[in-house]
Amino acid sequence: MWEVLQSATDVRSRVTEWMGKRFLAHLSKTGFDLESSWFVPSRVLAPLRRNGLDPVPEMARMQAQAPLTRLPLPVTVWLVTGYEASKQVLVDSEAFSNDFGHLRELGLFSDEAPGGLGFSDPPEHTRLRKVLTPEFTMRRLSRLVPRIEQIVADQLDLMSMKDGPVDLVEHFAMTVPALTICELLGVPADEREEFQRRSVSRFDLGGAATTSLSAVSESIVYFRELVRSQRANPTDGLLGELVRKHGDDLDDDELAGLADGLLTGGFETTASMISLGTLAMLRDPALREQALGDDKAVNGLVDELLRHLSVVSVAFLRIARRDIEIAGVKVKAGDIVACSLSQANRDRGVYDTPDVILPERPASQHLAFGYGAHRCIGAELAKMELRIAYPALVRRFPEMRLAVPPGELSFRKLSIVYGLHSMPMHLGVQPSPIQQVL
Repeated sequence: MWEVLQSATDVRSRVTEWMGKRFLAHLSKTGFDLESSWFVPSRVLAPLRRNGLDPVPEMARMQAQAPLTRLPLPVTVWLVTGYEASKQVLVDSEAFSNDFGHLRELGLFSDEAPGGLGFSDPPEHTRLRKVLTPEFTMRRLSRLVPRIEQIVADQLDLMSMKDGPVDLVEHFAMTVPALTICELLGVPADEREEFQRRSVSRFDLGGAATTSLSAVSESIVYFRELVRSQRANPTDGLLGELVRKHGDDLDDDELAGLADGLLTGGFETTASMISLGTLAMLRDPALREQALGDDKAVNGLVDELLRHLSVVSVAFLRIARRDIEIAGVKVKAGDIVACSLSQANRDRGVYDTPDVILPERPASQHLAFGYGAHRCIGAELAKMELRIAYPALVRRFPEMRLAVPPGELSFRKLSIVYGLHSMPMHLGVQPSPIQQVL
């Protein structure tokens, strides 16, 4: 068994390394460190900051004052922190545009449009989403369950064979969604090494600063090549299926944009949820017990962690198409609107004790995946991965604990997708003083 697992390690490590670099490149900024820039008001940065697993206190203060806050910027930007106000913005594609071209017109970005669902409006968004929706039904996704279970089990086996502390982010949280996305898209196993090799230099952060959208553009280059390969010889994955069913209706750029959007949304967010959700379970043994319960208990745990953690801090920026009133505030045509998903999911007008993780909390429509036409199309796949990963991890390593003091954990300071840089763990059963702290 060791030989089989060791041979699988090479492919996994290469894919995971590439995913990690792509992840960091996607989240990198545009040439200066916002965190250390004295000229950027704290209120502007607050939506991207966290205090451990929670939004920073300034976000709650803004929400208590008003559901909408105008940020101190040269252009008019409204930060929406209220739950109902966020839903109103997110659901109204007629009044608010996601079109990337509008952001370029405002001079915010100069890169080529990334494509995909997140930066398009109806009818284009409707056309593309209609193509993808049948592939993301629970019936279609259920075919991936055995493969996800195997990916999780194999990675847990590999972790158990390592000496000393194991980085949960590198060896589990990133690997599981990375390999799942490769399975979903149909990236051939013999192409994954090349996938990693050609991409490392493109997303190497050691050189000049790379914008997140530039990283997306580089990724699309790869996916264009993969699309051309799928047109010549379609496989059983999602790209092959789209080529067979819609190849005459979608050009290479559209297919590449859809693939990159699925990679971005399906990898980064799920990786962060696995590591942060595990940290939450380390802090509260009752949550670990919940992970070992029946399907209903696990479903409740996953949904509550999604609400509480809301790893996507802010939804895609919207541009107001016309004058409109939101929660009593007049938003003018051309204004930029940013919805804080993390704070909307802590709205005290909607949730009792919103800062506490309560898996038994009555079901509500949290906004962790967005809302309306732009709600994450891969939401069910992400929940499926979490429902498999959490119980398997807790069951395999019931005495797992941090290998560093909690205060030494390295969180991303400013990020659209919040998460941990690393999470060193002891997986054995020996007691640790750190366990007492948690």
